[in-house]
Amino acid sequence: MPGKPELPRSHEECFRRVSEATPAILFVCLGNICRSPLAEGAFRHEAQLAGLEVEIDSAGTGGWHQGEPPDQRARAAAKAGGVDISNLRARQVRLDDFDRFTHIFAMDEQNLADLKAMAPAGSKAEITLLLDLVSGREGASVSDPYYGGEEMFDYTWEDVSTASRALVEKLTA
Repeated sequence: MPGKPELPRSHEECFRRVSEATPAILFVCLGNICRSPLAEGAFRHEAQLAGLEVEIDSAGTGGWHQGEPPDQRARAAAKAGGVDISNLRARQVRLDDFDRFTHIFAMDEQNLADLKAMAPAGSKAEITLLLDLVSGREGASVSDPYYGGEEMFDYTWEDVSTASRALVEKLTA
């Protein structure tokens, strides 16, 4: 019928159309139990404060912790920042993530290299380091707090929170 918009033919097409209009952010570290769930929680919080409509998730390049909640120290650091990440569960990066997400943020150089090596040819995701968003921190890694004490998780929370605020500014500019 002339003048009538064409409807999506499948669920996948519908999802693709929605995701093309909405930013979709994936945060990635090694195991998805420390840095990336902290980044996901911090960004969810900042996006909600800004009223930003965005899809948000996190994943690991490795699959050792699939299905596990974030490390207790990560949950404590996020909770101290006013954010509950206890409902998150670790998962591994999948090939479809490279087309599902518009932005994929790696926590360090090794994860960045792994993501770029995994990315299928022609995928649409922009893959960068998370701290590239923070003026003066470009090229820096978010420190892996796993083998450190609770203070390392607090430091990581500060880094991902600062980057999350910068990302909200970028997406709302």
